[in-house]
Amino acid sequence: MRIEVKDIRKGFRGKQVLDGISFAAEAGKCIGILGGNGSGKSTLLSILAGVQSCDKGSFFCDGKDLFRDSVLRSTLVGYVPQGTPLIEELSAKDNLSLWYDREAMEKELADGVLRMLGIHEFLKTPVCKMSGGMKKRLSIGCAVAKRPPVLLLDEPSAALDLDCKARISQYLRRYKEKGGILLLTTHDVYELPLCDEWYILRGGVLVPFEYDGDVSRLVKSL
Repeated sequence: MRIEVKDIRKGFRGKQVLDGISFAAEAGKCIGILGGNGSGKSTLLSILAGVQSCDKGSFFCDGKDLFRDSVLRSTLVGYVPQGTPLIEELSAKDNLSLWYDREAMEKELADGVLRMLGIHEFLKTPVCKMSGGMKKRLSIGCAVAKRPPVLLLDEPSAALDLDCKARISQYLRRYKEKGGILLLTTHDVYELPLCDEWYILRGGVLVPFEYDGDVSRLVKSL
């Protein structure tokens, strides 16, 4: 599988937030997009997920333009936004029930992705009483219910404790090993080793960056 993003453009109130964004990724790879607050990272992911439209551009998966086929896109692409796309009044289990049938949920809780993410530990907890880490893990669990081969994550471990970061990282590594394609935005150096390619989004332009573990050089480049 291969995805290709071509010439994505988006303007707001006379400002060009995304100015010709293009990149590609093969199966089993992770693309990391870095940039300052307000640089357009979340806008880019929301466009690829179909939450908002772009002014121009294409999003191909194996040659098929997902912008022109929303049904296919919903099958192939999972999306975990910064916010919490969960129903606050419902428990973790009830939220999962909106995405999984009973048999599939029980299997995943026993020895699958939901187990790996530790969701079995707080199944009966209402979302409104969950920690940020619980909500993020549950959001990922819901996003991958249909086993999408492409996963978009907007700062997946922001402000989470080390245990939660480790659980999410373990799952994402496994996702890559099984041939999934990851696209994540991040401010967190903990996530950078997950990536196979790095880009910096600055002034609406996506610039390739070679991350060698030198955080100081990275900060100066943002």
